[in-house]
Amino acid sequence: MDRKIVAIDMDDTLCHLLPRAIHYHNLLYPDLPLTMEQIINFDLRQIWHHECSEDIFFGRPGLYEELEIFDEYTIAEVEKIHAQHDLIIVTASRPDSVPEKWRWLQRHLPFISYENFFVAKRKYLLEFDVLIDDGPHNLLAARAAGKKTIGIPRPWNLPIQSEFVMKDSWQGMSELVNEILES
Repeated sequence: MDRKIVAIDMDDTLCHLLPRAIHYHNLLYPDLPLTMEQIINFDLRQIWHHECSEDIFFGRPGLYEELEIFDEYTIAEVEKIHAQHDLIIVTASRPDSVPEKWRWLQRHLPFISYENFFVAKRKYLLEFDVLIDDGPHNLLAARAAGKKTIGIPRPWNLPIQSEFVMKDSWQGMSELVNEILES
């Protein structure tokens, strides 16, 4: 049997990055509190505090290690996908965040080997059969490259949600992956 390749994003797909980054932003800048609903695209400069920067928002040491798992189904569903397919984790990352992301993976999903951990912003360039991701740019690029996708609905991908299969929980994700791969 030919094993299919399932690529899974980390941030805001396997774990919750933006809620945690917003939390720290709001602690630093209580005069301009942010909410998830305000993040309608990835250009956060328009909404975060004028003293904030990408280094401050995403560069807090230890940030990526303290992220919460997406939901109570995530680990079991990722294990099922891993048992049935070649599973790769593909994450865009600042270079200094890569070790933190790897440690997070090893704590929560220790069955993922380093050989299946990829850091790439242009994910569509990698070989995979289906991508699970929240980033609209990743979903659109994967589709344009002829790849299948499952989106995680977030405020920043609202304009394209009707164009993609979307799943707001990991419950039943392995079954959905198999349905999409068979279609």
